[in-house]
Amino acid sequence: TMVSVKREREIDLDDDDNDDGVARKIGRGRVVEDRRSRHCPYLDTINRSVLDFDFEKLCSISLSHINVYACLICGKYFQGRGLKSHAYTHSVQFTHHVFLNLHTLKFYCLPDNYEIIDSSLEDITYVLKPTFTKQHIAGLDKQGKLYRAYDGTTYLPGIVGLNNIKANDYANVVLQAFSNVPPLRNYFLEEENYRGIRRPPGDIMFLLVQRFGELMRKLWNPRNFKAHVSPHEMLQAVVLCSKKNFQITKQGDAVDFMTWFLNALHGALGGTKKKPSIITKAFQGSMRIFSKKLPHPDLLPEEKEALLVTEEYQEQMSESTFLFLTLDLPTAPLYKDEKEQLIIPQVPLFNILGKFNGSTEKEYKTYKENFLKRFQLTKLPPYLIFCIKRFTKNNFFVEKNPTIVNFPITNVDLREYLTEEAQATEKNTTYDLVANVVHDGKPTEGAYRIHVLHHGTGKWYEMQDLQVTDILPQMITLSEAYIQIWKRQENQDDTNNHAGV
Repeated sequence: TMVSVKREREIDLDDDDNDDGVARKIGRGRVVEDRRSRHCPYLDTINRSVLDFDFEKLCSISLSHINVYACLICGKYFQGRGLKSHAYTHSVQFTHHVFLNLHTLKFYCLPDNYEIIDSSLEDITYVLKPTFTKQHIAGLDKQGKLYRAYDGTTYLPGIVGLNNIKANDYANVVLQAFSNVPPLRNYFLEEENYRGIRRPPGDIMFLLVQRFGELMRKLWNPRNFKAHVSPHEMLQAVVLCSKKNFQITKQGDAVDFMTWFLNALHGALGGTKKKPSIITKAFQGSMRIFSKKLPHPDLLPEEKEALLVTEEYQEQMSESTFLFLTLDLPTAPLYKDEKEQLIIPQVPLFNILGKFNGSTEKEYKTYKENFLKRFQLTKLPPYLIFCIKRFTKNNFFVEKNPTIVNFPITNVDLREYLTEEAQATEKNTTYDLVANVVHDGKPTEGAYRIHVLHHGTGKWYEMQDLQVTDILPQMITLSEAYIQIWKRQENQDDTNNHAGV
């Protein structure tokens, strides 16, 4: 009939994928599947080795995000499917016939414009959008099975290199570290956990949550085509959401990035000071801060004494939460003689943890005033982050302190840094290291790498961008550690299991 001919022409021109009738023919008023849908002759032209879904879903010609299709023969992205669209033109020009809609995950044959239905294509949709069942997630840390990528390389899910696009290794190491914190990883692997979070109109920060979830699923995908992942889309969200404070093209500071990222994720997930999020559940502890104002150093001794008895100069106590603890290094010696030239100063971890023992006082200078402060912990989180303060900025340049921190990899007991009340209530206070971020080289132009523990195998791995190598635990402590993540032991009986490390 005239109507069905006209209807078919409209469908051919259609770019809108809400219309499911595209892969169907209309005959005598009923919908029938196109015979070719299940017998497409071009499936063997698909080239899986060129497929890469880690980049922004943009048409390579129009740069539009709308209705983008991947050509499964050359891997390029094109907009539209109707006559004169970029994908249609590409199919005619290069005789590339199989396309995937990156949004609806449907396959089409062009220029004939019918939907392809074939179970052999499931591996492609899985790489584009990996999904994880609760059962799969529950077993992630219980096994150390190696998987083979399509390109032939073997890899452990989770221990996967990230591309350094230009100068983004400072962000890569933080993303790698968080992808190895099980409660955080498990939360983001399952989109159901945050799909229903409502954000105010125009709030772009939720993009961070979505992109981080996508990146986690790619890093832990057991059916990857290649044994590395590009964080391109994740980092574009970072550039956008941080209003370009963090760039892909300019080296940044891993601690600055981590601080911003944790707070941004917490807020985007609907967390507030009172309302927890997965971020605060994993990392938030609390401490007491005792602060005492100091008289100006230029005052006469009697003037100082007079001030010290006034109320303003008495010690004040406040309670505060934290997502990480900053550990200060002792000042590195400035002048070295010939013999000491090769000696790098070292300090035990417990020395620098002394800052939180409730009695060590430290002077803090603000623009106008000076304070003496001491700290004591009141609550320890399941995962404890240490940031070792290696960099000091003054008006002219950034200095780096190369002091090596000596730390055991397991069984670090923090009980003595808790208040007496907290010591009575906190059951487990012993921690094992799970991630160690290292900064090598000069302050502004150095490079980052990370050591992570793979829970399933119990082995340590070093990752520097795309390079992944295994590493002996005793080698980890020789590096200039910058950020560390420690996991609280669930059961004090576990300590015997770690005695051999």
